[in-house]
Amino acid sequence: MRKSDWRADPLTWGTGAKIFEVFLEPTCPYSVKTFRKLDELLAESGEDRITIKIRLQSQPWHMFSGVIIRCILAASTLEAGKEAAKAVLTAVADHREEFEFTSHCGGPNLDATPNAIIKRIENYSGLSLAEAFAIPDLDREIKWHSRYARQNGIHVSPTFMIDGIVQADMSSGDPVSAWRERLLPR
Repeated sequence: MRKSDWRADPLTWGTGAKIFEVFLEPTCPYSVKTFRKLDELLAESGEDRITIKIRLQSQPWHMFSGVIIRCILAASTLEAGKEAAKAVLTAVADHREEFEFTSHCGGPNLDATPNAIIKRIENYSGLSLAEAFAIPDLDREIKWHSRYARQNGIHVSPTFMIDGIVQADMSSGDPVSAWRERLLPR
């Protein structure tokens, strides 16, 4: 892939008219809990009835948030597109504590470099990300996620939106059935 010839695949699953957007920070335990429920929600609701859109919400207290989000978006530029990005999200979720700092300020990751984090994600996901990570203007995609969150008043993860309206009373702790009922009331 030429560095100027790339496209980030949107992190969107399903084709339904009801839009469910989730703002996730990949190492946030509550975002991980949310992420792990999305496939079940889509399967139970029907891909033709809802559309799930993952929006990435970097949070500075998760110290490698920016590097990890760039890895996810870099993966979305690979041939497998959003499925490669989902593989990175899954790899990080499965090994979340290895990408975090103790109390957000200490522990073994103090000695980790961005290159070490990229390599760790590559090892866990089975994807080669370094070249895509280095796409000079990949930051336009990162900035889009950040601007979109800001324009919608998103400050924490996970945050949920249904058809463009923030759902402040939805939680990662809610069962999938409660999400489904909110999306597709009977």
